[in-house]
Amino acid sequence: MATREHLTEQVEAENVAFRSAAVIWLQAARPKTLPAAAAPVLLGTAFAVSDGGFHALAFLCALLGAVLIQVGTNLANDYQDFVRGADTEARKGPQRVTQAGLVTPAQVKRATILAFSLAFLAGLYLIGRGGWPILVLGLAAIASGLAYTAGRYALAYTGLADLFVLVFFGPVAVAGTYYVQTLVLWPWVAVAGLGPGFLATAILLANNVRDVHEDRAANKRTLVVRFGRGFGVGLYAVCISGAVAVPAALVLWMQGHLGALAASVVASLFGRPLAKTIRRTEDPAVLNPLLGKTAQLLLVYCIVFGLGWWLT
Repeated sequence: MATREHLTEQVEAENVAFRSAAVIWLQAARPKTLPAAAAPVLLGTAFAVSDGGFHALAFLCALLGAVLIQVGTNLANDYQDFVRGADTEARKGPQRVTQAGLVTPAQVKRATILAFSLAFLAGLYLIGRGGWPILVLGLAAIASGLAYTAGRYALAYTGLADLFVLVFFGPVAVAGTYYVQTLVLWPWVAVAGLGPGFLATAILLANNVRDVHEDRAANKRTLVVRFGRGFGVGLYAVCISGAVAVPAALVLWMQGHLGALAASVVASLFGRPLAKTIRRTEDPAVLNPLLGKTAQLLLVYCIVFGLGWWLT
């Protein structure tokens, strides 16, 4: 018969194992990338609030769906890069759970399916509210997440990922969020989405500039591999400049909402030093934090953009 002490030790051991597993799966989800999914939803919601069309349940479903799609994409990327040999012991970036042997490829594959399935469930209400266009956009977003590193023509391996990130983390996310709340859509909302789209693309470029040599060895034909590190560094700076320009262009177009110009100031003030950093160094220890800093810039940018637009 088990003693009380033995049972206590067993429970403590199980708790430690559970906490360890939770930490591993949190690492696999890559929480530092999740602001890239949440930020455009927040911006689209701010526009909806400004136009008197805020819908709480639609907002929550859109936010949950966006984050789950990002998690699913991260897990699929973890699995596929390991299978394709892009993630090796020579990896410069943060540790990946499959490559590190913390979980099996089969477990990551099942988690990927679960994340995308939950994202689809979160979108069912949005489909009922917004109709077939939301179904098409949702399926396209999930398909793009899967196709990012999976398949013969994977986006990340053909140089197309940058375009898809610009579109889906930009105009699609912002305009889609606005539409499911207000049930109307204006062209300026999609144009506004280019701001976060540029910064989300900058996150990807920071990753690809850092990993250019490993990606080339694994035949991962990113734009940086195709055209060189200098091209990637220059394109990162262009993305920062694009984020600066979008709020200013919208203020001119709409003849109002001057507070949105604060987002241009934020992108310039904090984005340009990041562009200098990526240009001046190839040290992974310096470039690794650049991804998180660019993601933080994206989140702050969208919050400032949305609040400035709404309040003025």
